[in-house]
Amino acid sequence: MDTAALAHSFAKDLVAHRNKLAGKAEDAVRAEYALHQVAGALDAQHDAYHKESTTVLEHWHGHGADGFRHTSAKLTKELRITGAAGAAAEKVVAHVASTVDSGHTAVRRLVDEYTAKAKQALDAGVAAGTQAALMRAVGHAADLAPQYTRQSASTLRHVDAELKAAAKKLHDLQKDLTHDGVMDKTAHPKATHPKTTHPSKASGRGKDIVHAARTQLGVRESPPGSNRNPYGPTAAWCSSFATAMWRKAGVKIPVLPFSGDVFHWGERNGHAYGKHSLHEAKPGDVLIFGTGPQNTSTSTHIGIVEKVEGNQVTMIEGNSGDAVRRNTHTLSAATFYGGVHP
Repeated sequence: MDTAALAHSFAKDLVAHRNKLAGKAEDAVRAEYALHQVAGALDAQHDAYHKESTTVLEHWHGHGADGFRHTSAKLTKELRITGAAGAAAEKVVAHVASTVDSGHTAVRRLVDEYTAKAKQALDAGVAAGTQAALMRAVGHAADLAPQYTRQSASTLRHVDAELKAAAKKLHDLQKDLTHDGVMDKTAHPKATHPKTTHPSKASGRGKDIVHAARTQLGVRESPPGSNRNPYGPTAAWCSSFATAMWRKAGVKIPVLPFSGDVFHWGERNGHAYGKHSLHEAKPGDVLIFGTGPQNTSTSTHIGIVEKVEGNQVTMIEGNSGDAVRRNTHTLSAATFYGGVHP
């Protein structure tokens, strides 16, 4: 009997809460990261414009100078307003990102704690060797689940309340951003969508994944040692990076901060392979380090396959020395417990 799998089956609601929070954390971190870049760019634009317009006015005297001076002052003010609103929005999103991340961490701990206790009870029931003992163990594991699920549901409600409050604050700030005189109210840029590939064209999708991963080489968490990253929640982010790259290539998978969940996703969708089938690895796949996939002590790291040459595999890995790096490993069951095709 696979007691770990049985324990995991009782924790479906817990896992759903954890994955939901992971998705919310991904959105919040991406928004914070984007707003930080926008606010910084607007500040730089403001400073550059102010400097250049001042230089022009120093050497320009005449009828048109006053009109230019007026227009210049107006645009400088509008840029300052936009930048200030962007910075304020970044603070709002940073706060809610921290709240979501804390909630995700708390629920992840609940999942691990419940799974460990349930597995312990089930293992004891199996060891007792009687049907009655096993049934009591199953009942105990099932009875434990609602206690943990209530706690995770409470955390989820708290996070949802924080998100609603943050949405209201951002809505109020939107007035500054949409009436600042800089944003083009008539422009409707075409929406862009992630590139998708037909599921049957695995090699094409693999190339897309590798290309997406290569563009991220050198990206670092900021500040170093903080686990803050642009791919998912503020936590160990190798798995967030890998699943984010898959999503860019059109794979219908949520951002999953735990590498073991990527393997479980592969099992559910018929894409996973074990340590005895590592020869199946090809560009765009993920290989997962450890003995997993039960928990973070058995499923320890994950990377995207860039190329395989003999018994050597080159991978692009997030959270490798706090950055996205390219590493080469021996393609061995001593290192990897399995892999997943996209």
